[in-house]
Amino acid sequence: MNTFLLPDLGEGLTEAEIVRWLVKVGDVIAVDTPIAEVETAKSIVELPSPYAGVIEELHGEPGTTVPVGQPLITVGDASGAAYREEERAGSGNVLVGYGTVESAGAGRRRKPRVSGTNPAPVAEKVPERHVPLVISPLVRRMARDGGVDLHELTGSGPDGLIVRRDVEHAIAFRAHQTSDVQASVAQASVVGSAGGAVESRTGLHELRRTPMSGFRKAVVATLSRSRAEIPEATTWVDVDATALLELRESLRSATDQGPGLLALMARFVVAGLLKYPELNGYVDTAREELVQYDGVNLGLAAQTDRGLVVPAVGNAHTLTTRGLDAEIRRLTASAREGRLTQQELTSGTFTLNNYGSFGVDGSAAIINHPQVAILGVGRIIDRPWVVDGEIAVRKLTQLSLVFDHRVCDGGTAAAFLRFVADAFENPASAFADL
Repeated sequence: MNTFLLPDLGEGLTEAEIVRWLVKVGDVIAVDTPIAEVETAKSIVELPSPYAGVIEELHGEPGTTVPVGQPLITVGDASGAAYREEERAGSGNVLVGYGTVESAGAGRRRKPRVSGTNPAPVAEKVPERHVPLVISPLVRRMARDGGVDLHELTGSGPDGLIVRRDVEHAIAFRAHQTSDVQASVAQASVVGSAGGAVESRTGLHELRRTPMSGFRKAVVATLSRSRAEIPEATTWVDVDATALLELRESLRSATDQGPGLLALMARFVVAGLLKYPELNGYVDTAREELVQYDGVNLGLAAQTDRGLVVPAVGNAHTLTTRGLDAEIRRLTASAREGRLTQQELTSGTFTLNNYGSFGVDGSAAIINHPQVAILGVGRIIDRPWVVDGEIAVRKLTQLSLVFDHRVCDGGTAAAFLRFVADAFENPASAFADL
């Protein structure tokens, strides 16, 4: 019997929260079978098992925080030499994001699972326990992502094979049930709120208490440190973005959607940082030095189900506008799926925050420590604007720059902001100079 302990996750991380189990007690697993999704202060990752055998125990429910070095699962010995041979062949590599690499050709293969109702023959016999027969990796992935337990499905394919439509039907049924349960819980919360503890200061009943996740604790620590250490100042300007939107539309075609608006904005921000590098650095308080980077890793604030994250486009100064667009789309998708790497989450040198996507005009944002500045872009809406002495309806937005007053004075910050604003208003001319 073997116990898999939560491995060292690197980057000084000391704990992880169990998001969901990908296996259950009684499952037969192979080496490197994903057994759980865990959430760290950085991202959500899958953990592979270093052992093969039968799951004897899961140590903790979803939502439990597990310290590094504490048990995750206990794996018992499975009957059959095939599993023992596979365990000897496994890498035992349990670092997050890594697993045993299967060689092409004659490499070892994982054993298929067997349907709970019409089991197909398998080489090894595990008493009183069968697991679903699924051949397609796509079907397995769909089931994991949709929260579907394959043990509860009866395959509609040949010999009880679980196919894509089986998982799709289960996901649809689960979604219907979940919506009904959520509605009931919400109603119960309202009705039963008076039964919660009374908070002493206000005299009101507490509706609910929600423990902070590791991710939220990290956000709190970063923002609190930013407010405590950085003497920040804010400057802003209204910008006529009509020409910027026209340029965006001119880059579209029937076969090419062209770079997105955020990529165009990012292009001008990067150019501004190369011109005013004081805003692209950090304060080394230990050595009392102001440090400027030779290059830009552009952070992009993104709202996800887990909260606000700021993944960075590495070496943004070396990318074309199309290259920026492709990387922004990739990072956005990874952020929504909780698959960002620690490097992507921590390597930014400056942050661009498009809070206009929330339908607001302005914001005095908090600098993402240890960076020294953050640029916000408000919503773009029709407003009256004077053009050549005449009132006209134009596409207006507001840019706001929050900066660390230790690294520069207001003149430098205003010059950077004006550079970006001018590029928004005259993008064709700005591109000619890049």
